[in-house]
Amino acid sequence: QSDAPECRSRPEADFVLRGYSWTMAAVEQALRPIPVNIPKFWGNEKEAVADCVETGWISSEGPSVRLFEEAMAARCNRAHGVACANGTAAIDIAVKALGIGPADEVILPTFCIISCATQVVRGGSVPVLVDCDEDFNMDVSQVAAKIGPKTKAILCVHTYHFPVNMEPILALAKEKGLAVIEDAAEMIGQSCGGRPCGSFGDLSTMSFYPNKHITSGEGGMVLTDNAELAEKCRQLRNLCFDASKRRFVHEDLGWNYRMTNLQAALGLAQLSHLDKAVLRKREIGHLYEQLLEGCPGLILPPRKNARAELNIYWVFGVEVAPEVEADAEEVMKRLATVKVGTRPFFWCMHEQPVFRRMGLFEGSSFPVAERIARR
Repeated sequence: QSDAPECRSRPEADFVLRGYSWTMAAVEQALRPIPVNIPKFWGNEKEAVADCVETGWISSEGPSVRLFEEAMAARCNRAHGVACANGTAAIDIAVKALGIGPADEVILPTFCIISCATQVVRGGSVPVLVDCDEDFNMDVSQVAAKIGPKTKAILCVHTYHFPVNMEPILALAKEKGLAVIEDAAEMIGQSCGGRPCGSFGDLSTMSFYPNKHITSGEGGMVLTDNAELAEKCRQLRNLCFDASKRRFVHEDLGWNYRMTNLQAALGLAQLSHLDKAVLRKREIGHLYEQLLEGCPGLILPPRKNARAELNIYWVFGVEVAPEVEADAEEVMKRLATVKVGTRPFFWCMHEQPVFRRMGLFEGSSFPVAERIARR
């Protein structure tokens, strides 16, 4: 009946489908594509961005950049925030600010996005990998055995649902004299041991891509309590201009990784709704749990981890059970036929073709991460 001319011209026309009475509007809603993510705007963002246009403050020199840095730092109990172009830029800046260079080793999880390893490799350092645990985070129990005379830092990456257990990492780093970088891109608004994610280690990094709990379109930030590191990060994001020297005279190489005032204004407006955004994510996570509970062949993420920390549901990460013949890629293809958007899990660093061509990680095997990446 939906093909009938009178139905096409009447959006609210009733018809029967599988024994139920439907309207055209309801059918269109039910059949529309379901994307992986839709940014959530709360109402004050348009005014904040429009103000930048009206005042002419659109570049990185605008006042919203500093205000966003201060507000995010305060939210994470940090002394300093350094806004930048994106989360990858934040990691690049953090690695270089700590002086990590050729022959140094950095311990990080194999199960993460490639940007966590990129600057380590580009700087001539050696990434030393650890497997992940069943929460998809780096297996903290494996870190101590990876520390050697060339180890310079530990890069902790909070992944998908829960934070890395930071307490033993910080204790180990203090004992061994190592720096700690905390990648909190996926845990904005999350807490670990009663402290906000973004408050741990020498430097923390964040991303404000549209799928994060708050967004500035693109954008990132480095957070620290060390004034000297903060200043170094500011220089690195701005081509290493030095206010104490003649302009266009440079003592070091940096990047143009600045955040614009437009982006900062959007991020600042979003930050004021962070608690609501986290609550909404958890509501959506619980809804998926309710609808998928009991579905054979699926392993659903838990609401809490072993430390009683709540799942923040940056994504709703589902693992295909071992007894299911189809792998994650096949399941994604089938979901795509009914317009349900999905994303695969991260691919392990030790299996990345680009790193294998460089001769890295030969003979390495990390069974938990390999299973999760495929299932």
